[in-house]
Amino acid sequence: MNSTSTRSLQTIILILIALGVIALALGGFLSPLSRIILNPIISTQTWIASRYQAVMDLVRSPQDIARLRQENAQLRAENSRLQTQIVELQQQLAETNILSALVGFARANPENRYQAAAVIARDPSPFLKYVIINRGSDHGLRRGMPVVTQQGLVGRIAAVTAGGARVQLITDPASTVNVRIEPSQSPAVLTGSISGELSLDMIPQNADIQVGNLVLTSGLGGSYPPNILVGQVAGVRSRDQDVFQRAVIQPLVDFDQLEIVLVITNFTPVEIGPLLPTPQVAQP
Repeated sequence: MNSTSTRSLQTIILILIALGVIALALGGFLSPLSRIILNPIISTQTWIASRYQAVMDLVRSPQDIARLRQENAQLRAENSRLQTQIVELQQQLAETNILSALVGFARANPENRYQAAAVIARDPSPFLKYVIINRGSDHGLRRGMPVVTQQGLVGRIAAVTAGGARVQLITDPASTVNVRIEPSQSPAVLTGSISGELSLDMIPQNADIQVGNLVLTSGLGGSYPPNILVGQVAGVRSRDQDVFQRAVIQPLVDFDQLEIVLVITNFTPVEIGPLLPTPQVAQP
C-alpha cells in the first residue's frame, strides 16, 4: 500500500509540475529560459545544415557545370543558326528590293527589252574597270549592248562567251561616252580614269554648266541609246585661255555595290571606224 501511495503521489506531483510549467510558458515567463536553451541548439543545427549544403553543392557542382556547358553550347549553336538565317533573309530582302527597282525601271522604259544578269566577278587589275555577269550569248547577249541599273548607266558588254559576259564600266580609263548636260543641253564627252573618277571633256566654253546639273547619254556616236542617266555635275573647271570647259561627275550608280544589272538587248550599237578614202581604180 505504501509503494502504491508513493507512486500515486509522484504522479500527482509530476502532473502538477507539468501544469505549472505549461502555465508559466503560456504566461511568457519561460521565454528567456527557452532562448538560453534553444539558441545554442538552433545555432548548431544551422551550422550543420550550412555545412551539409556546402558538401552537397560540392558533390553536385561537376554535374551542374557539365550541364551548364552543354546548355551553353546548345544556345551558342542556336544563336549561330539564327544569325545565319537573319543574314540570309537580309540578303534575300536586298535582292528583292533590287529586283523590284529593276522591274520598275523596265516598266518606266517600255521601249527597251532587258535581260537581267547577276554580277559574279570583278577584274582583279587595278587599272581596268570590268565586271563579269552570268549571262552570255546563249541568253541573247552580244558585244556592245548597253548595261544599266535602276540608277543609271553602268557600261557596255565588251566580250561574250556562251554563259557569261565581260562588261566595261564607264569608269574604265578606256571608256568614252557621248553625253549632254541638262538643262543647257550642252554636248560633252564622258571619260573614265584609273582612279574610277568620271570627268567631262569637250564642253563648249560658252555653255552654262552648274554643279548639280544632270548628265545623260546623248545617243551620238551610236554606242549608247539616248536619255540614260549617268550622274550629276560635282565640279566645273573653266579658264579663259582654254578652248573647252571640264567638269567632274558624281555617278548615280554605286559601282562598288553592283549585284544585279539589266542588259538592253534590243539596241544595236553602231561601230563607226575611221573613214578611209575610196581607192581610185586606174583607167587603162
